[in-house]
Amino acid sequence: MIQKTIQIFTEKEEEFISLLTSIGTQKNVAKLLVYLAKLKAATSREIERGTDLRQPEVSIALKYLSRRGWIESHETPSEKKMGRPVKLWNLALPVGKILDIIGQETQNELKTRLDMVQKVRNFA
Repeated sequence: MIQKTIQIFTEKEEEFISLLTSIGTQKNVAKLLVYLAKLKAATSREIERGTDLRQPEVSIALKYLSRRGWIESHETPSEKKMGRPVKLWNLALPVGKILDIIGQETQNELKTRLDMVQKVRNFA
């Protein structure tokens, strides 16, 4: 039997996840971002265990992040003699760049809402 260690979030990482969710990031996506920022690369199974998410939740978050261009994957040969290659996921952009993108999107969303409020005031 192979023995592996499981990574868990520290208090600081939990706080980072909480801050990301408070600005509008989905909790599963925030967990995945923090996990991959910490580990550099991981399989989906390692992500499941390390983030305490179920397989469908991990798949949905991976798909979302992949569509955004924030993560990428590459295949490595299986540890077993025969078998399917293992997909490793890693961040495609530095965490700072991803946070800049999230910040810009949040600012744009707030500006749109403020413009809507101003339109409503003009009708009143």
